Amino acid sequence: MNFHSLAEALPAARYSVRMNAAELMIECLEAEGVERIFAVPGEENLDLLEALRRSSIDLIVTRHEQAAGFMAAACGRLTGKPGVCLSTLGPGATNLVTAAAYAELGAMPLVMITGQKPIKTSRQGHFQIVDVVDLMRPVTRYTRQIVSAATISSRVREAFRLAEEERPGATHLEVPEDILREKTDQSPITASRVRRPVAEEKAIAAAVEAIEAARRPLLLIGAGANRKLTSKMLARLVGRTGIPFVTTQMGKGVVGDSEHWLGTAALSEGDYVHRALEAADCIINVGHDVVEKPPFLMGEGKRTVIHINFSSAEVDPVYFPQLEVVGDIANAIWQIDERLEIQPHWDFDGFGRVRQAMLADLDSGADDDGFPVHPRRLVHAVRQAMPDDGIVSLDNGLYKVWFARNYRTTQANTLLLDNALATMGAGLPVAMGARLVHPDKKILAVCGDGGFMMNSQELETAVRLKLDLVVLVLRDNAYGMIRWKQQDMGLADFGMDLGNPDFVAYAQSYGAHGHRVGSVAELDEQLQACLASPGVHLIDCPIDYGDSQKELMERIGERAAQIEL
Repeated sequence: MNFHSLAEALPAARYSVRMNAAELMIECLEAEGVERIFAVPGEENLDLLEALRRSSIDLIVTRHEQAAGFMAAACGRLTGKPGVCLSTLGPGATNLVTAAAYAELGAMPLVMITGQKPIKTSRQGHFQIVDVVDLMRPVTRYTRQIVSAATISSRVREAFRLAEEERPGATHLEVPEDILREKTDQSPITASRVRRPVAEEKAIAAAVEAIEAARRPLLLIGAGANRKLTSKMLARLVGRTGIPFVTTQMGKGVVGDSEHWLGTAALSEGDYVHRALEAADCIINVGHDVVEKPPFLMGEGKRTVIHINFSSAEVDPVYFPQLEVVGDIANAIWQIDERLEIQPHWDFDGFGRVRQAMLADLDSGADDDGFPVHPRRLVHAVRQAMPDDGIVSLDNGLYKVWFARNYRTTQANTLLLDNALATMGAGLPVAMGARLVHPDKKILAVCGDGGFMMNSQELETAVRLKLDLVVLVLRDNAYGMIRWKQQDMGLADFGMDLGNPDFVAYAQSYGAHGHRVGSVAELDEQLQACLASPGVHLIDCPIDYGDSQKELMERIGERAAQIEL
């Protein structure tokens, strides 16, 4: 071979061994636009860590894999692009299962990568080995073990494609240690351009005809409508036609605090919002998601229900719509808005009375100075302290119901709650994920003491990352929501009491700022002061759910039943 022939051959030879599989995987993640990975390192993913060190991707090391998964899912929820988390094998991988279910049920795009022992030769027997791929199968839409470096590009592309499809959710890739060290000449696969299918013209025409024929049409906005363009199209439709709307908990904020909003379905069937649903003869159900508790129960011949969603209706005994408009939701709403004529026989007077009573109820309790604080007064304090674009991340407890019902939102994704898996322990990590996505916004985590202690160690992560974050811990020294349910069922008070650390000292031990409030006035002051100050702040606030919750709900139901429709 002469010099020129050798020179021509060298680039090809260099390319054939240009990287190992770990480096290829990180290149694939960069090609997908990944900006950060949440991880707990392990020896099986050290090659990936080394490739990450030389990449453009930020590595965020957390104190627990579950928290890493929650943070990644929150990033996916807020950006629409899959968040990514990384763990080792065995216990590291099993700790991601709850986060996988959280993202899958909550429709949040998430890609999980877990390590594994070498699969070709290993001298460690079955140490730490469980079948993670099969373990992940029930809580993801895609889970694969990568058995060759040659398949990495296609597996990564498929994991991202499926994670961000409608309906978004969780995917998982397992990468054995020896596969990561294989040499490869592969390159990332570029994502294809995708346009969502649009609804059929005849379905649009049938929906318009049903809405125009109705006397009291009502929009019901669910989790699947929480998309920027869908939000814009719905606001335009509501603004032009004046058709009132209600929301599910995860549909809250999609249209903002419009004058046509009649409330959020959060309490029992006797709330004001349910009076509106009962009065409607045509419910336009936009973005229905079966994971949420049904906001209304269908009955034969009671009303027309129009299902508008990316996919067809999942029918069950309480939901069987008569009309389905299947396709891109934003496009479907735009088409309906273009054709729909405002009808003189539409009667929204009863809905107006529902709204008036609902708003009066939301404002009640705002001047309650009782302490420990009542949930309704708590919601008022937070609403007064937070700017309209500030983000509140809720953990799970009885207070979540009151936030879902009473907290007024003007923008989508400013009240982050989970009405799907409804897991405890997510409030703080989700707030941290939101802080990373929106470094210019005020972020508040609201956690019960039970949920907070499940991932409280992430205070160290927040301090290490120099996040500006406020954590409001609601202390009742119990599993409060379950205690309330236990009492509601007439059972003895048993098994719900908790002990807690000194939360102020606990926060300070991590390098955060700790505060304790002894009155509602102090709560108002501390929320304002902490949100205006840099750093991580924890506010310890006693809360009183008391025995009045059921009585309060019953009184609301009695007042709602008196509204003339």
